Amino acid sequence: MILVSLDIDGTLEIGDPPGPLTLNAVRKAIEDGCIIGSCSDRPLSAQRDLFAKHNIPLRFSVSKHMLPDVMERFEAEAYYHVGDREDLDKIYAERAGFSFLWPNEAVEAEFFQL
Repeated sequence: MILVSLDIDGTLEIGDPPGPLTLNAVRKAIEDGCIIGSCSDRPLSAQRDLFAKHNIPLRFSVSKHMLPDVMERFEAEAYYHVGDREDLDKIYAERAGFSFLWPNEAVEAEFFQL
């Protein structure tokens, strides 16, 4: 089981600015059994509403400083956070024990391959 935490802006195609990771790739990862959630600077309700609008079921929505709680809540073989900012995404991911992927690296990850 793989857990993937997703930033939105600069990461996903629906972000502002848009990023390279498509919603179809996210749906595929969910279908393949990945635990998918959002981890953004946006308010939690806005994160949940955005994914709900696109019919993507999230297992969690958190702020970046809450990544350690995600690891406590879900048991997985690997934990990833995908984001586009070194000063926020990468630092918080690594502090929480997550592997960090830039959006262009995530597009190439096996779990997002269509």
